[in-house]
Amino acid sequence: MIKRLRFFWLAITLIVFITISLGFMEMLSAQQPTISHPLSSLTEVEIKTAVSVIKREKTLSEMAAFPLITLQEPDKNEVIKFTPGKAFARKVFLVVYERAQNKTYEGIVDLTSKTLSSWKEIPSVQPAIINPEYELATQVVQADPQWQKAMKSRGITDFNQVKISCWAPGILSKLEVAAGDRLCRALSYYKGEHLRRAGSERWNFYGSPIEGVVATVNLNTGKIASFVDRGKVPFSKENWNYDVKSLGKLLSPPKALKIFQPNGASFRLNGNEISWQGWKFRYMMHPRSGLVLYQVNYNDGENVRPVLYRASLSEMVVPYFDPEPTWSFRNAFDVGEYNFGLLANTMELGKEIPENGILLNAVLANEQGEPYVIPGVMGIYERDHGMLWKHYEYNTQRNDVRRNRELVMTMTAAVDNYDYSVNWIFRQDGTLEVENELTGIVLAQGTAAEKQSEDNSYGRLIAKNIVGVNHQHFFNYRLDMDVDGQANSVMEMNVKALPMDEKNPLGNAIAVAETPLAKETAAVRDIDMKHSREWMIVSADKQNALGGAPGYMLMPGGNSILFPVEGSKIRQKAGFATHHVWVTKYEPDELYAGGDYPNQAQPGQGLPKYIADDESLMGEDIVLWYTMGVTHIPRSEDWPVMPVHRVGFKLVPRGFFSRNPAINLPEPIPIK
Repeated sequence: MIKRLRFFWLAITLIVFITISLGFMEMLSAQQPTISHPLSSLTEVEIKTAVSVIKREKTLSEMAAFPLITLQEPDKNEVIKFTPGKAFARKVFLVVYERAQNKTYEGIVDLTSKTLSSWKEIPSVQPAIINPEYELATQVVQADPQWQKAMKSRGITDFNQVKISCWAPGILSKLEVAAGDRLCRALSYYKGEHLRRAGSERWNFYGSPIEGVVATVNLNTGKIASFVDRGKVPFSKENWNYDVKSLGKLLSPPKALKIFQPNGASFRLNGNEISWQGWKFRYMMHPRSGLVLYQVNYNDGENVRPVLYRASLSEMVVPYFDPEPTWSFRNAFDVGEYNFGLLANTMELGKEIPENGILLNAVLANEQGEPYVIPGVMGIYERDHGMLWKHYEYNTQRNDVRRNRELVMTMTAAVDNYDYSVNWIFRQDGTLEVENELTGIVLAQGTAAEKQSEDNSYGRLIAKNIVGVNHQHFFNYRLDMDVDGQANSVMEMNVKALPMDEKNPLGNAIAVAETPLAKETAAVRDIDMKHSREWMIVSADKQNALGGAPGYMLMPGGNSILFPVEGSKIRQKAGFATHHVWVTKYEPDELYAGGDYPNQAQPGQGLPKYIADDESLMGEDIVLWYTMGVTHIPRSEDWPVMPVHRVGFKLVPRGFFSRNPAINLPEPIPIK
């Protein structure tokens, strides 16, 4: 009897142990990312494997760094033909920089065979600035006698009261170009001592620039390459912090506004694939470009139809317009010079995105090649955005209305003083909208002025001793269009008023001219408000119900022109920003409008180089590049932190659907 009881309890214990173990294993497996698709994001294990293969195959120095580690995107046609369960290759693309040798290498690791399938040196290029170089620049500058003398002349003896900000060097001198060294420009800001009353540090040091002092650091040798001190300029010693403690009395908060979805979200998340209201797409956090969308398709009820294969922020440039030598070099390429995606930051529900949203993590790699997880770096949520369509019929008093529900996928990134968000907005009427939000802190210039002076045409006084320098922000988006397939063409639409004659006696007639842009050089175009100019990507081998070509139209929003004159250095370096629209034949390696390595790059890289062969765009797999700009003339209301400014564009269906695709939405239930 005792033996039977012992056996019984032993069996029970074994069953419990197996049950707990299986549950634990199931929980662990649920936490492991599933690599079920060629465009699945890299995992921590894959990053570690790729780096170990590089270190095994190549002798790297202790100073070797990995500025970029990302998925080597598979062949486009293989991805399009992929079916679930089918085997696929996984490769990793790595940029390796040897600082002591000043050499840049690109490698591709095959994860299946764990071999280095490609390795090549890329001569005369500089990858993006990396984190350890910011600390190196600070140490080099603060130890320099010239810099120390400049600080002492301004009454600063505790050098820890100064924050060093490291910029990519921007416009180079002829001597700097010839030397080929890896450089950065170091700016200085006064942090000040701890504030005894507030009990905190002046953390908003951007409000106290130490004007006229710029040190150029040779990052290869760890020495000062050149030093400029243009003379003492008063700097603000006020506390420009904008937290609750610093601001004192606050406005009364508005009454609570809750965003509530009692039945849960309408979108479905499966790995890195999202489905919502006919839309289906994949996403990835790219360490350089940030949030990238892939395989954007629309299910019209009968067919799943492709619209875009890949869509991403390709490059940015932020030129400042003061000719003073300590400012004229400032032309930040925030994507290519700093790796925009690596600057993405964790968001919070109820702050960057509403409380009904979902936050998503991303796996990235640091400069040592070590993977890490950024929690909540991407957000997705639904929102109400007013009416989608309406008609009120007077005769019957019938009122038909549909609300406009939108799906938003977003990320935010802090690039030194500025903050940006990138929003991809999906609509029920088949429209895909891109909206960028600009906020953060205006890059300040120190000045002796306390009142606005008419002779300062390069900026505006926004606070005592602080000028906001005039500047622009340009964003270029790469849109690999596959409208109803890969065979596409591009049309330009211009509206013109017709002259008064016997056919147009009242002079009210207008006509729309649609012109094919047959070659790459012919497809370098600009916005023309006088002709309401727009561009359309159309299928070259399919027809819609009315016998026309189904298409998607680029509808520009607010924009600007690049103001620097012809022949200026920044126009030569940022060629993509000199025109609003470019169209190229698809090439898998042409990903960046400013070129692969814009840091210290020579003129003419990126789009100007891509179109040099002037390939045909008729019935081809084509890529649409759109540049939008913001001209920022700062104002006092932008200080000390700037209200959000929004700029964007839309991709709108034109002949893609046979009718309004949102016509069959159910009527909203009225609230009683």
